[in-house]
This record gives sequence, structure tokens and C-alpha cells, in this order.
Amino acid sequence: MNEPHYDNFTVVGNHLAQHPELSLTAIGLATHIQSLPEGTPIGIKALAAKFREGEIRIAAALRELEEHGYLARPRERLQSGQVRTRAISYNKPRSALRAAAAPPAEPEADPGTVSAPAPPPTPVAVPASAPGPPPAPDRRTPAADLLAGLRAHDPRLLLAERDVHRLAPAVTEWLERGVPPTAVTHMLTSGLPQDPIKHPAALLSHRLATQLPPHLPAP
Repeated sequence: MNEPHYDNFTVVGNHLAQHPELSLTAIGLATHIQSLPEGTPIGIKALAAKFREGEIRIAAALRELEEHGYLARPRERLQSGQVRTRAISYNKPRSALRAAAAPPAEPEADPGTVSAPAPPPTPVAVPASAPGPPPAPDRRTPAADLLAGLRAHDPRLLLAERDVHRLAPAVTEWLERGVPPTAVTHMLTSGLPQDPIKHPAALLSHRLATQLPPHLPAP
């Protein structure tokens, strides 16, 4: 049950809380870092002193956050000459911030050269009337009609149109081997199970493949 908070809370975006690539350790560590006051140390040793994950897992989680733009660790040189690493946390990935702040790119002109004017476009002759697309082939065949008509013999053999076109070549093979359409229909509709047929296309495909007769002998 979610209740609203009115004090002592931190707003965390779902882009972080539900990040598809960050590990759970990295998401939890980023949430903790974003809840800290500005200036709080978030180095590996400082975080390892708070949590039981240890320096190795915390260092790996910080690298994840750095790779995905939630953390930056630039090096800066102090007046004393020493170099230190400064950790900067981002509650939005830096890539998203840069994309929102970047102005649209404009093409740069080369002041040292003058481009020659582009040649005028070559006129293209357009035919008075372009031919339309060829008519779609008629997908109705004797085999397809036979399959589509099986539901008249048994409503359980109602087939989707895509199944009709998928099974039609197998029925055509039967017809080309000299089997009359009535015999093919009888083979597909007789001896069906009494139970409901959940996959009629699979049943018909099995019968067409396993009961295929040989070619008629040559006269």
C-alpha cells in the first residue's frame, strides 16, 4: 500500500528505479546517494563503511552508474598540486540532460571556399497515366475450396484462411494422384474423434501426410 510522504522523502525517477540494465545494487546505491545532502562523501571507502556489500561490489555499482550517466567522477588538481577525484551524482542520466540542453545542430559554412551553384534538375518525363498494380492472383483453387467446405461436413473442421492456404498444396498432391475430391473429403471427415477438436488444421495435416496414396501406375 502506497501512502503519500509529506516530509523527509526523496523523489526517484522510474528511469532509475526500473532501469532494465542496472543491477539491484547499483539502483539501491544511486537511490541512497540521491537522498544525501550535497557535499556528503560518496567515495568507495565512505560507502563501504556504511553498507555490508563491501568495497568490491560498491566499486562495481559505481562503475555501472557512471556508465549509464547517473554518476561522474572527474579528476581535479588542487592548489597544493594534489589530484583528487570529485564525485557528482545526477538524478537524471547525463545523456538525457545533454540531449535536452543541446541546441539543434546547424551546418557549418566554410568561409574559405565558395560553393558552385547546383545544376538545374533534369526534367523527368512523366507518363500521362501510370499503369496500376497488377491484380492480385486468385488464391481460390479446387484444393482450397475442398478444405473450406469441410465445415459443412463437421463444424469442428472450421479452418482459418491461412490454414486453408497452408494445407492446399497437400490436397493438390492427392488430387494430382488421381484421388477424386469426394474421396479426399471422406478421408478427412470420417473416423473423427468424439472429443472436441482443438487443432483441426494439425489433424488434417497429419492425415494428408500419413495417408497419402501412391501415384497411379502408368497405363
